[in-house]
Amino acid sequence: MASLRKATAYSKKIVVPFTRVSKKRQKSYIKTVPHQKIVKFTMGREDLYNQGKFPHELTVISTEKVQLRHNALEACRQYINKKVETELVGQYVFRVIPFPHHIQRENKMLTGAGADRMQTGMQLSYGKSVGKAAILKKGSKIFFVAVPNERAVHFTRKVFKQIKAKLPGKTKILYEFKK
Repeated sequence: MASLRKATAYSKKIVVPFTRVSKKRQKSYIKTVPHQKIVKFTMGREDLYNQGKFPHELTVISTEKVQLRHNALEACRQYINKKVETELVGQYVFRVIPFPHHIQRENKMLTGAGADRMQTGMQLSYGKSVGKAAILKKGSKIFFVAVPNERAVHFTRKVFKQIKAKLPGKTKILYEFKK
């Protein structure tokens, strides 16, 4: 598998959503759709959350307009879920909120000797689909965790601070206590 371009090639660009996939091949702009990397969107004990057992809620939100790739979301999801599950063992609910619909394209460029004879440059530069992304507006929620007590809140906040490096743009952690 070819390596991915740096996220900076996509993350802060102003973009029009590219999502047109149709069952009829003629009407579909996107011929090949990359598979979804995010395996689960909800983890933990949803039933206990609905009963009101987890009053402490933490949410990671984006403070700027940004594109968030599905592989970055999946990497963060795995890290958060592993840390929180080992510490709180079934006493939490965790959700990944954005769903990546936007399909990103790449115009492959060759490098090295003789490459100029093989590529077209910017002529026919539409590009092939390489991945998916969620287009986030300022104030969009990214991750949500509900936990039972204050000790769990401090631990979860620490885990959220550790994943900030994996996310593009600036993020903020919101805390809410519900009775």
